[in-house]
Formats: sequence, structure tokens, C-alpha cells
Amino acid sequence: MATATRERPQQWGVTNPISLDGPSPKEEALTKSLMEELRTQNAFEDEDQIKNREVVLGRISALVKNFVFTVSKSRGMPDAVAHASGGKIFTFGSYQLGVHGPGDDIDCLLVVPKHVSRNDFFTTFLPMLQEIQGVTQVMGVPQAYVPIIKSKFLGVEVDFLCARLGLSSIPDDLELADDNLLKNLDERCVRSLGGPRVTDEILRLVPNVEVFRDALRCIKLWAKRRAIYSKVLGFFGGVAWAVLVARICQLYPNQAAGGIVSRFFMIMHQWKWPQPVLLKPIGDSPLGVKVWNPKLYLQDRLHRMPLITPVYPYMCLTHNISASTQEVMIQECKRAADVVIRIFVEGAPWSELFEKHDFFSRYRYYLQVVAAADSAENLTKWSGSVESKLRRLVLELEFVKSIKLAHPYVTGFERVVHCIDEEEVSEVAFNRISDAVASRTQEEAAKEPHYRTVYTTTFYIGLAISPEPAGYVGPQRLDITYQTNEFKRICQQWELFDVSVMELHVTPVKNAELPNWVFEGGVHPGLKASKRPKPTRVRRKKQPPISPVETSPTPQSAEFAKHRRRFWSLPIIPVTPLLIAIPPQVQAQVHTA
Repeated sequence: MATATRERPQQWGVTNPISLDGPSPKEEALTKSLMEELRTQNAFEDEDQIKNREVVLGRISALVKNFVFTVSKSRGMPDAVAHASGGKIFTFGSYQLGVHGPGDDIDCLLVVPKHVSRNDFFTTFLPMLQEIQGVTQVMGVPQAYVPIIKSKFLGVEVDFLCARLGLSSIPDDLELADDNLLKNLDERCVRSLGGPRVTDEILRLVPNVEVFRDALRCIKLWAKRRAIYSKVLGFFGGVAWAVLVARICQLYPNQAAGGIVSRFFMIMHQWKWPQPVLLKPIGDSPLGVKVWNPKLYLQDRLHRMPLITPVYPYMCLTHNISASTQEVMIQECKRAADVVIRIFVEGAPWSELFEKHDFFSRYRYYLQVVAAADSAENLTKWSGSVESKLRRLVLELEFVKSIKLAHPYVTGFERVVHCIDEEEVSEVAFNRISDAVASRTQEEAAKEPHYRTVYTTTFYIGLAISPEPAGYVGPQRLDITYQTNEFKRICQQWELFDVSVMELHVTPVKNAELPNWVFEGGVHPGLKASKRPKPTRVRRKKQPPISPVETSPTPQSAEFAKHRRRFWSLPIIPVTPLLIAIPPQVQAQVHTA
């Protein structure tokens, strides 16, 4: 796939290109095979899915105008003025970049005039959205860092943001490139506007949009397969990966997608972090809004892998990166670079690049974080709040001397279990349930008088433990009680936390104790079915489905004593020590990432 050559050299980005050469015949052939592999991997939508998204966006556009008209009328405006108030949607993220695939969401920004408030977004637009046929799972999160409404529209997940401009009306031909539109806006509106502004600028700054899209589609699929695609949990998100690919396109402006992908991994695993990645020079701050500047701001100097947005106000996209997630991403890029060498030199297939991660077999020890609630709606809110704070637990674990790496998995596992007694309810919160309980239907459970349904989302953090120094005798004890208790305390400070219907448990597990359902196919690859450990049944006093967290018992309680037989000391209550006991004979065999 050759790209058009330019008549004269042109600088893209902050430096001159490394090479202006076009693709070699081999690179063109490998680009063609790459695109065939992406189609085999189902990275593209079919025509029906594309048309469905267009229908969804058309209906959203009409809804937004109706929303602005309704609010304008409530402010006492005449019909003509209310209609002229307009309202417009801007897409951003993977859809606007043109690299979305089956199942990807659509990010939409509602731009409204100054007389429409953010409160109207949640009190008027949200109910209007719920009334539309084909719209389900509508949930507003007004307290989020960027206030958002999540929904599913005709089977497509759609996330809505809202920004109010200082204009009396929003024309259909409005563009957001003008920095003056940010004047006198609050920070949440500025952050919301950043989505489409950054996306559009990335497309403007790459030499060849089609090559960029093909390369980014490849990198996006690779990052998802290797479980390193999540801004919330401290990895790069979609826009961050787009900025990295765009920078490689600037350095090789005439290359084909296959050549961009190979150079991407070669450069990225050797990048001298924290040297920032920029698509263009950082400009001035004419409106007085803070821009990224490590010379002025200590917090900016702490960013490990800074990728800077190419629009004002210039901000770091990757402030969430931790030492552990940085190490994981660098190692994944190095692995990918080795694979690409085999593809180019030895003729290996592109499918090797997209092999699934080995997270659940990589480590010997894991932390299991279970958020439980009494309903699907409460779980969605509660697990989302817990997930947003998992990065803080990772940071705390990194300060523990014996932990080399705390590697969070990028998605949670949702489970719905129908229990027939309080004992089963209690076990579900710790993922200690038998296959019979897990497979029980609601109809079967409803026959019992004490039937209850528990909804859980389980997150995992892989732990790479440092062995004791040579000559050390005895078992290694790793105490992470403080870190887990502090994490629980922070989570339970959430303003919507309800102790009567929500619960949080953090328990350590060995690799052999991981539940079958975290593995592809539902079978633990390292264990024979006959050797699978039976779930532990611990009898407790009867309690409500989701009970308040106890704080009074001591580590010497009978409850604690029951668990001392286990390899792990489980954090049943906040004051119980959370210890990892590592036998000397396996200390030298601890997996490292």
C-alpha cells in the first residue's frame, strides 16, 4: 500500500522525519497481509453495523436539538428563538478516528448554548434519552471527573458528555478548533471539549490519514489482546495509542501501514522516558488555563510516560501510569518488536502479534478484588467506583519492599449468582462457590424461602514477589494489610456507598486457586479437571446478603482461626492482617513479569 510522495520535504511534528523513503516491495506485501489478518481477526465492522451506527447518530442529533429546544422553552424563550438555539453533537475517540470495530462504543459530545446548564443535561436530557425506543442501560454519573451519561442505543454503547459554550445559539456549521471558544468555561467543559478537539487535531497532523488508521487499528487490536488497553487502570487509553502511532507516522511520512507498525515497536520499547511524546510544539497559554510544563509544576515532573495533547490547553494524557504498568507496557512492546522481526525476516504470520495475553498464568500470586451489590444497577455504580480507585491500590502495593510488580488486569468479571441461604451469599462475595451454585438458575433458587441474588464484579492484580536474599532461612511473610485496608477505606468514602447493599472484599489467591471462568473456555489450563481444588466452605453466622463491614473483631477471633489453616491469611475484616506466606522452596521460582 504505497502512499503519495511529496514534491518537497516537509517537517511533521517537532522534528524532521527520520526517513522520507516509501515502502519497499516487501513492506507493501506485508502491509497487504496485515490488512488481511485484521479482517480475519474481525477488526472491521460490516455494512449493516456501519449503517446501524449512522442511524444511531442521526437519532441522537435530532434528540439533542429537541433537548435544547425544550430547555429553551422552559427559560421562557419564544418558539423561534428556542428553535434557533440549535445544539450539535461531535463524535470523538475511535469512531471519529475511523478505527472502531465491532462492539466499540461511540463517544459523543453535546455542545449546547449558554442558557443550557449541566444540570439540564442530567435532569432533562437523560429522561428524554430513556424514553426513546431502542435505548437501554441509561446511567448518569454527574460526579465523575468528566460528567457522563452511559447508554446502549440500538445495541451500540454510547457515552455522552456535555459542554456549554458562551454562545446564545449553536449553529450547525460550528467547529471547535478556535481556542477562543474556551474563554470563561469551567474546567469540566474544557475537559469535555478536549475529546473532539484532540481527535480532529491528530487527524490533521498525520501525513497520510489512511496509513495512520490502518496502523492504529493494528496497534489497538494488539493492545487489547495483550491486556494493556485501559486508561482507568494505568495503561494507555485509545487516544494515547493514537498519539504514539501518529508520531511514528510523522517520523516516516511516506511509509505504508506495515512499515509504521514495525517501526512503532522498535522505537517505543527503546524510548527514553520520561521524554515526552509531542505531535507539535507546546504553545502559549493565552487564556490563562494551565498547560503541561514540568519546569513549573512538580506534578508534571512525576509523569512517567508523558504523551501531550496537540491542542490547547496542552495536557498529559497519561498521568495515570505507574511504575508497574510502565514496565508491563515496555516489556510488551519489546515482545512485539521481536515478533515483528520474525514476521519481516523469517516470514512468521501476523497472527503471532495478536496472540492473547498470559496474565492469569504469568504470576504465582494475585489479589482478588470483589465488589458485590444487591442489584445490577447498584453493582454498575459500585464496581465503576471501585475500578476507578484500583490504580491507587497498585501505587500502594508498589511501595511494599517485597513486591517487584503489581500488574492490574484491564477488565472486571461480572457474575450473577442465585443463592438459597446466607452461607452461600457470604461465600459468593469471596468467589468461593461450587459449580452447582454457579450454574443454578433463578427459577431453581426461587423455590427456596431464603433465596437471594448477588451481583459481583471481580478484578485481579498480579503480584511479582522478590525472593529473599541468599542465605535467608524460613518462610517469607508479606504483610499488605495496610494497603488493602486503606483501599477499602477510600472506596467506602464514595458519596453513594450504601453499606446495606454494597460490599468490598480483597483476598489473595494463588494461581491454582483462580476460578475457571477467568480462563478462555472456562477451564484452568494448568490443572486437570480431577485435580481442581474444591471451593472452601466456611460456615459463618447468618447475615444479610450484603452486610456492613465489621470493625470490632480481633485477629484472635474464632473467624480468623478458621482461616489460619489456609496458605493465605484472608482479610475477612478490616483489622485482619493480610499476609502472603511464601515457602522457601518456591521463593526462587516466583514469576517475574
